[in-house]
Amino acid sequence: MAASLWRAVMGSSSSPSSGGGDDPAAGGVEFWHGAERAGWLTKQGEYIKTWRRRWFVLKQGRLFWFKDAAVTRGSVPRGIIPVSSCLTVKGAEDVLNRQFAFELSTPAETMYFIADAEKEKEEWINSIGRSIVQHSRSVTDAEVVDYDSRPQPPPQPQPKKSEASELSE
Repeated sequence: MAASLWRAVMGSSSSPSSGGGDDPAAGGVEFWHGAERAGWLTKQGEYIKTWRRRWFVLKQGRLFWFKDAAVTRGSVPRGIIPVSSCLTVKGAEDVLNRQFAFELSTPAETMYFIADAEKEKEEWINSIGRSIVQHSRSVTDAEVVDYDSRPQPPPQPQPKKSEASELSE
């Protein structure tokens, strides 16, 4: 479902012969350098539910995956998940009964991943979680209010004690 979600959200006009940088689904993200997070994860296939080891790259609100770690400008992602479509990312050892497992949920599906170690699992969950918050469509930049920089009304003068007692009579 992730690949079909990717096609639905990003458009289906990507072609394997166009380099990754030219792929409209990549959204102009230069995934081949400067990743926010990159590393190996084991991912369950979309149609055939076998587990495959893939190289993942998280950058600019997109989680890309590739067959190998030698990612270049010409690499074509095997799939892309726009994190703005994700609702949660959390541990899933109890669901899969496998160590270092975590899940990534969208309104349409839940995808499962397995890291190589507990620390890596936690780092992926934290990185993806931060990216979900940063790229969430629930609050746009225009809707964010910086209460500290809003103009404050001028302070109202406080009545003096003698005036206050006269007002109360």
